[in-house]
Amino acid sequence: MSEDYAGGWAVTVAQREGAWQVREYEDRFGDVGASISAVRALRNEGPAFAMLNVEDDYLVVLRPGPARALVLLSDATMAVDDDFAEEVLAEAGLDVPDIDPDELDMVDAWADGDFDIFEDLGLSNEQLSVLLDEDADPEDLAFMLADELGFGDELADALGNDN
Repeated sequence: MSEDYAGGWAVTVAQREGAWQVREYEDRFGDVGASISAVRALRNEGPAFAMLNVEDDYLVVLRPGPARALVLLSDATMAVDDDFAEEVLAEAGLDVPDIDPDELDMVDAWADGDFDIFEDLGLSNEQLSVLLDEDADPEDLAFMLADELGFGDELADALGNDN
């Protein structure tokens, strides 16, 4: 896959004084560190993370923590031939799936990463697993997560769409 991503979007999400704030930002999907820096730049004392819809192929959630960032990748198979997805898995301390790139079309996608990324916000590992098992495209998955966490309207406003 090309390093020159043309589609998708990136947002930071932060909860301040009980209200969610969602802001779109430019991310070239080339460096996980840049996404983590975008969240840290919010200097938010409450929950804060980034959601990235990369080329409408997969969703990434990055939540910086004191020791390391928690990450979630909606389709781990993308890391086989996508450098950014590979870097996301590396950030989570996970290996790229051992799949022949020529056989990717014959393999079902699966999510990988920190399934307890939203546990403190009331979205359990089990609930998140069910959402990720849906055969949803990345944007639909982002909106399902946003609705579960209570910022669906704010995400729609930030992206300028009517989901």
